[in-house]
Amino acid sequence: MVGWELDQTLEIDFVLSAVKRALAVAQPGIVNSDQGSHFTSGQYLSLIQAAGAQISMDGKGRALDNVFTERLWRTVKYENVYLQDYGCPREARAGIGTYLEFYNQRRPHQALGYQTPAEVYFG
Repeated sequence: MVGWELDQTLEIDFVLSAVKRALAVAQPGIVNSDQGSHFTSGQYLSLIQAAGAQISMDGKGRALDNVFTERLWRTVKYENVYLQDYGCPREARAGIGTYLEFYNQRRPHQALGYQTPAEVYFG
């Protein structure tokens, strides 16, 4: 995970902020999303195209297209969010940020030969 954002609304600004944060860290070849209105908006599509990435959108009824992202958020929820029972968005943002730093930088992953995601991606 190279960028994320947490918001209490479903406004597009937080989506664009997360994408900009991620693009400041890494330049993807392909960006995959679902077909929600945020991801089909001109603002979002222009941002991805300006980064030189190809746009890939999940097909209707294709739950497995995004399986890696869904698995990541399941892990975040079960290893952090449900255990912490955050009382407010500020606490959640700080706690999830700390957890994601751990997940990327210090947590070895069996599927990655017991390396961290950061070691594999930036190594």
